[in-house]
Amino acid sequence: MFRPALTTNGQPDVRQLWRANRAAGASEGVYRDLKRRILRLDLAPGEALSEPHLAQQYDLSRTPVREALIRLSDEGLVDIVPKSGTTVARIPLALLPEAIFVRLALEEATCRQAATRASDSAVLRLEACVALQREVSRQSDIEAFHLADEQFHATLADVAGFPGIWTLVERAKMHIDRYRRLTLPQHGRMPMVIDEHLAIVEAIRRRDSEAAGRAMKCHLEGLAVSIEEVRSSNPDFFAETP
Repeated sequence: MFRPALTTNGQPDVRQLWRANRAAGASEGVYRDLKRRILRLDLAPGEALSEPHLAQQYDLSRTPVREALIRLSDEGLVDIVPKSGTTVARIPLALLPEAIFVRLALEEATCRQAATRASDSAVLRLEACVALQREVSRQSDIEAFHLADEQFHATLADVAGFPGIWTLVERAKMHIDRYRRLTLPQHGRMPMVIDEHLAIVEAIRRRDSEAAGRAMKCHLEGLAVSIEEVRSSNPDFFAETP
């Protein structure tokens, strides 16, 4: 825990506190940006991360960069090996089924709840999310499609009356996000996701909670089916053990 030095009158040194707070803010910014780049695969699994190079890139000292890398390591997104270097962690193959299971449990329940309480305007919001996905899929914009997909699922949680569930899902699906981005370029994948989302919306429109839960289960179970195919196409991106 950081403890600021005291001045001669026993009060904390304000200048030191300011410097510490500024460093903490810088570290948070680096952490968020590196995490975004890792999850988007802008920084590929297995890619080396140079602390001095990152410090130069962000125009910062090495301390906030190091702190950001440690946080990412704690989340399993970065591997730090003393005297060997730091790399972007490969996607842990063994953890994907568990992460998909956790996400499925949370979102299936969310869908059922959404169907019991969705207003007509809420259904329109979900339809707007799917319409956006259809639009960006025509442009083959994978990143925009992923963001629209995130918006759809976050909106579902909001419609269910439990927006905080999406925060739990986000924590559970970090490794799924990198894997999912590798599935989207597959032929027919984006139209299939759109159709699955439409099935979810239609069940919610009918206020059929059982059908909504089944539609979400079908949607997310498809992720598990594609694991081996995606791994075979991108073997260097995956680690056999967590």
